[in-house]
Amino acid sequence: MSAKTYEVRTYGCQMNVHDSERLSGLLEGAGYVRAPEGSDGDADVVVFNTCAVRENADNKLYGNLGRLAPMKTRRPGMQIAVGGCLAQKDRETIVRRAPWVDVVFGTHNIGKLPVLLERARVQEEAQVEIAESLEAFPSTLPTRRESAYAAWVSISVGCNNTCTFCIVPALRGKEKDRRPGDILAEVEALVAEGVSEITLLGQNVNAYGSDIGDREAFSKLLRACGAVEGLERVRFTSPHPRDFTDDVIAAMAETPNVMPQLHMPMQSGSDTILKAMRRSYRQDRYLGIIDKVRAAIPHAAISTDIIVGFPGETEEDFQQTMRVVREARFAQAFTFQYSKRPGTPAAEMDGQIPKEVVQERYMRLSALQEEISWEENKKQVGRTLEVMVAEGEGRKDGATHRLSGRAPDSRLVHFTRPDEDVRPGDVVTVEISYAAPHHLLAEGPTTKVRRTRAGDAWERRNAAPAAKPAGVLLGLPTVGVPAPLPETTGGCSVQ
Repeated sequence: MSAKTYEVRTYGCQMNVHDSERLSGLLEGAGYVRAPEGSDGDADVVVFNTCAVRENADNKLYGNLGRLAPMKTRRPGMQIAVGGCLAQKDRETIVRRAPWVDVVFGTHNIGKLPVLLERARVQEEAQVEIAESLEAFPSTLPTRRESAYAAWVSISVGCNNTCTFCIVPALRGKEKDRRPGDILAEVEALVAEGVSEITLLGQNVNAYGSDIGDREAFSKLLRACGAVEGLERVRFTSPHPRDFTDDVIAAMAETPNVMPQLHMPMQSGSDTILKAMRRSYRQDRYLGIIDKVRAAIPHAAISTDIIVGFPGETEEDFQQTMRVVREARFAQAFTFQYSKRPGTPAAEMDGQIPKEVVQERYMRLSALQEEISWEENKKQVGRTLEVMVAEGEGRKDGATHRLSGRAPDSRLVHFTRPDEDVRPGDVVTVEISYAAPHHLLAEGPTTKVRRTRAGDAWERRNAAPAAKPAGVLLGLPTVGVPAPLPETTGGCSVQ
């Protein structure tokens, strides 16, 4: 009898992507195997790991569930599970609107999925189980990593902020920090398996330490990662300007394997709007952090998130955002049109901006940032960079006979395929010859190829007779992520 297959569909932020790796590990530990890529619901178990931060999140979920209903009718024994933030928020509503769903679980009890599936099968009725607090830190659960050479490492869950546009604290709970020793043990274990790049992950990553009473815990953690032999690249996401202290900047500058890259959400350049958002910093504070980072790390690539059209935003407020963008010179900015998040204070605020006004401002901001991104990328022309070869980053690599990867500052680089064999996880040295707004190009010959333990790990994984990972459908900005993620339209790690 062949093993049952599963498919996990992921929506939302990096937390959800990492949770989906845990869900995959749990299911494989229970005897399921990953369905082939492109199965499109043709699996014995389909799991939706949902996001609740967009206004149309529920419409997207119920539309996808509706498309699976006739497939489930034709396939006896097929099961559908819904987890994540929308499940935490809507609970019984999901089963009422989609009675063919078998399991609903929340953000705090993902480890229960195999048990709930079996209980639903035996009892022949839907199982809804939503824990109100974290039952076990996610990193204690088995994991089916999406990448052989790069990995997420969760250092905290939850968030203590009260941003008026964000529903995350209500769904993920208050911040809970993981013990530093446990984090480093996981990092060391990953490196022993061949991983050479890790991304420290938290809803508010640089607030790490607030739960354990150490305000410098995050900078200490960065420095400790620098002492892990074989770990070549360390990144982190997403920090909050409120908690971005000088000791963190010093740790970034003084720890060689911490990459010269920072993704720090700004959300707005207007002090008035920042106050309405309940953000605990103002324009001067934000720009001051940018100046300090650039003074300590001159080649750092800095990116951000910006919300356009927050309730009450005037043209003058918007111009303040444009001013900060011009001054900060972001390598990349992920701009979002404000979307009501049900259950947040902002959704009930006066001064909701007409959609056409929001769209027009969004287009102006996007055009400005496109121009700046291109100008900043042109400064890379002529530089010699070490690029870690990636899997799936270059969609046209087959046609162009190129490979793709990430520079230390996380810029995407397409380069000429060298004569010798190169694997994802290996490192090549190239000279940048051309710049576009969203990528760099190295058209000349590769000057050096360094085969790595990470490349060996990728080769071992792909030599095994296993189904190719199906990947994820939606994620937040791919700044320093361990595996390529599609461009987002919003997510709950936006700080």
